[in-house]
Amino acid sequence: MAGRLRLYAAVAAGGALGSVARHLCSLGALALLGPAFPWGTLLVNTAGSFLIAFYAALTEPGGRLFAAPATRQFVMAGFCGGFTTFSIFSLESVRLASSAAPWLAGAYVLASLVLWLAAAWLGHLLAQRLNRLRGMRP
Repeated sequence: MAGRLRLYAAVAAGGALGSVARHLCSLGALALLGPAFPWGTLLVNTAGSFLIAFYAALTEPGGRLFAAPATRQFVMAGFCGGFTTFSIFSLESVRLASSAAPWLAGAYVLASLVLWLAAAWLGHLLAQRLNRLRGMRP
């Protein structure tokens, strides 16, 4: 029971930090790039896709880094789950689709899927290469 509570606490703490990081990134993108396109969501979901795939591959059994289950869940379910968001992505897509330029919604959805999947693939690939380096674990 104590182990399960520790795991839940790790996920909650990671989620809180990820949510705050997402909010700050969204504010930064809004300030730098303006409100015409949801750059903040696109960027955090791309970065989150890279991070979760990279960390998962790096800390999997036989990976280069050892991570306790609570640590893995802190990063993957907590931080990455709080950092990335598909609910706001859905809302932004609907808003763009109902605007004067619905083609922008299609471009946003397509760019998002391509970038997120490419980032996840790249993160996994890089971590796998690190895993194959000599001296598997530091």
